[in-house]
Amino acid sequence: MAGTVAMRSLFIQPDAIAGLPQACHTVEISALLRQLILSAMDVAGDYAADSRKGRLMRLILDELIFLPVLPLYLPRPDHPYLQPICQQLNDAPDNNRTLIEWAEIIGVDSKTLQRLFAQQTGMTFGRWRQQARLLLALERLASGERILEVALSLGYDSPSAFAAMFKKHLGVAPSAYFQARESAMQ
Repeated sequence: MAGTVAMRSLFIQPDAIAGLPQACHTVEISALLRQLILSAMDVAGDYAADSRKGRLMRLILDELIFLPVLPLYLPRPDHPYLQPICQQLNDAPDNNRTLIEWAEIIGVDSKTLQRLFAQQTGMTFGRWRQQARLLLALERLASGERILEVALSLGYDSPSAFAAMFKKHLGVAPSAYFQARESAMQ
């Protein structure tokens, strides 16, 4: 999270409803669910399932099943070959070295690095780098940096190449992303 954040946490029993994800995800909260969560803050203690409080809690559970998962997760590998690569890409996201070049620097076969990235992150090297750049872009855009500055600092050749990647993964252009989120919450 970047900037000023207001956060609420839901603690849900794993067996409360079928279909909940088994892994951690970042989800997009709808305006309805946001209001339900705010209403649930006033619920204290036990409640009957057929009461207003019980129906409110049930509706929250029902809504959770249908939330779109956002591509905002970046697994961090713990293998000694991969850690320095990921750290350098975090420190210098405009670094465009290929996996073959990284393998030469580290002194291992590129197929070894390819296999390790898949095992440790569930992603290819290229996908991991793109995801890291996307998350850095969101942070920088949220702090008010211009799209041109963000695109170039992340290693994209042009703002349009950056915007195409952004839209592919988040469904909207970078210029509209935060506006869309704010209007959805109103």
